[in-house]
Amino acid sequence: MKIDPIERMNLTLCAAATAAAFGLATPVFAASLAYGAALEAVNLHGLRRQAQRLLWGSHAGGSWTGLYGLRFVFLVVGIGGAFAFGADPVGLLIGLSLVVPAVLIEAWRTRPAVNPDAPALDADDAAWDHWDPWLARERHEIEDEADER
Repeated sequence: MKIDPIERMNLTLCAAATAAAFGLATPVFAASLAYGAALEAVNLHGLRRQAQRLLWGSHAGGSWTGLYGLRFVFLVVGIGGAFAFGADPVGLLIGLSLVVPAVLIEAWRTRPAVNPDAPALDADDAAWDHWDPWLARERHEIEDEADER
């Protein structure tokens, strides 16, 4: 079975956090974390497959919006069920949030290589004054006048 690298990283972090929680925290907290991690792992898998189908054109028709919403319905039902059975809210939140570091770590690992031969401006070049780093584009005259006011 081939697992996508981002899902592999997510499962690794989920397993490590769950093992640490069972060793260091209360059983309810650890079970809540494990359940939240399982919910978000299934959600990430569905999101990745759905995005892949949508972006590469293999998803027929306009049913993708319904499927996208259906994932959230299942997620809400799963979270509601966890609370109905007495889950620890912090453990559940941490379990559901483990996808964030997994995505950041995998994005950092798979970043493009830096090209040392790429053209670059000198740090004191006047062209930098015409570049807006917040919008990642050149400044326009109208924006410069608004900034001066």
